[in-house]
Amino acid sequence: MLLLAASLFFTNPSPMEMPRAQAYLVKEKGVYRLEDRFDKTDLWISRTVDGSWRDDDGREFLLATLANVVPPIAKDAPVTRADFVAGLSPIGKKDSEALFYAVDMLSPIAPAEEFSRPHQTPRGYKEVRYYQGTNESAIVCAYLPEKSERWSFAAWTLADGDDFAERLKTFEDEFLAKEFPALDKRRSSGAAPGKGDPRHAKKAPPGERELLRADARHSVALYDTWRVTDGDEFTVLDDIGSARSFTVSVTNDLKRMRAAYAATVPSPIDGSNVLCVARIFASRKEYLDALEANDHDDMEWSAAYWSPKRRELVAYLPPDGSEKLLETIRHEAFHQYLSYATSMIPTSPWLNEGYAQYFEKGPDGPDFVDPADLVTFAEQLPSLMAMDYDEFYEGTDRERQLKYRLALTIAVFLEKGAPEVRFAPFKDVKRDYVDALIKTKDMRQATAAAFKTEDNMKLFVSEWAKYWKEQ
Repeated sequence: MLLLAASLFFTNPSPMEMPRAQAYLVKEKGVYRLEDRFDKTDLWISRTVDGSWRDDDGREFLLATLANVVPPIAKDAPVTRADFVAGLSPIGKKDSEALFYAVDMLSPIAPAEEFSRPHQTPRGYKEVRYYQGTNESAIVCAYLPEKSERWSFAAWTLADGDDFAERLKTFEDEFLAKEFPALDKRRSSGAAPGKGDPRHAKKAPPGERELLRADARHSVALYDTWRVTDGDEFTVLDDIGSARSFTVSVTNDLKRMRAAYAATVPSPIDGSNVLCVARIFASRKEYLDALEANDHDDMEWSAAYWSPKRRELVAYLPPDGSEKLLETIRHEAFHQYLSYATSMIPTSPWLNEGYAQYFEKGPDGPDFVDPADLVTFAEQLPSLMAMDYDEFYEGTDRERQLKYRLALTIAVFLEKGAPEVRFAPFKDVKRDYVDALIKTKDMRQATAAAFKTEDNMKLFVSEWAKYWKEQ
């Protein structure tokens, strides 16, 4: 446990952002796979920052480990995690220029190049440097503990009306003197190691999946209430308290569901190098904060979402409990699977939202779908299947609910009705859709290619209506 003085700094943990990935489809020895690449600076920040907190008065506190030199900003091509790690250079204990660049990258204010030192270096430190200069709106500090080869960093953005001298004394007396030793021990167990780190000595370099897993674990390593549960293909991060058995069941369920997704909507892309990261918040407020931090504030109506850019599934524990949350995670995990299965190319909502709903109850689909009035909407199916996401989401809640319902009935029909149609004219629709989407990168062209002809689409609508009329 952290010391009591932590309440002076650590109140509300801020959502830690995963780096923004760019998808590249590569082919090696006849096999397609998705390769995530990143801006070097984005990767450096996500792997350098250990945690951030805020309080109700507007103060913010950030901690980081300045282990590696800031990569050159700019025109460099995006890199994989593995290439990034292989190219890291450690910041030397006496490399003041590299240290300053790292401080400048993370500081909430413009740092002063001429640093200052405390009147007396706190016990246990080789050196402490302050970079805020005459700006008294924040404390910006780099420090090197006696038993460490790595510089650490703390920035405390103060609230209006704070007495700077008093806050600086608090920082030195309560954080440097008391908090840091406990934090450093915890941080070292969760940080993502880089080149030169002794934890990588004489070991084979980890692959992309394990590097992503390490980054995910690092993002919550200093947050007291957060836990990590790993599966072969999943890492679940949660702060939902005592529901330990639930998080274990989630990882087991996700493994089973991923197999069902792949069997139902097959892909030519090898997914062995990807990892599903799920981040589950305890409250809707924390979830909404994460939405805002990740530029998804247009989804405030949602209960969960899959972020293709950040490569993580984000949800919160709803008031109606863990069973509803499990359904939500299955829904969003299908979006995650399909994103990887189609090389992150946007997929038609009729398929993406339809099958996400289909799998909410488990691998066998829903037990019952109310067929009432469905046939009256048959003529709307072709236009629904041509919609992009703006068109699918627009309208009133009632209109949106109808679109979701129709998308679900398409998935149910493809799985339970279409196989019974004479000559099985729709058996390859999903496979052909995915293949065409990867080739054309256009969801409407993919739908057209999957159904081949207008006559076949008309037959699909007719058989769909016949199936639901008989239910």
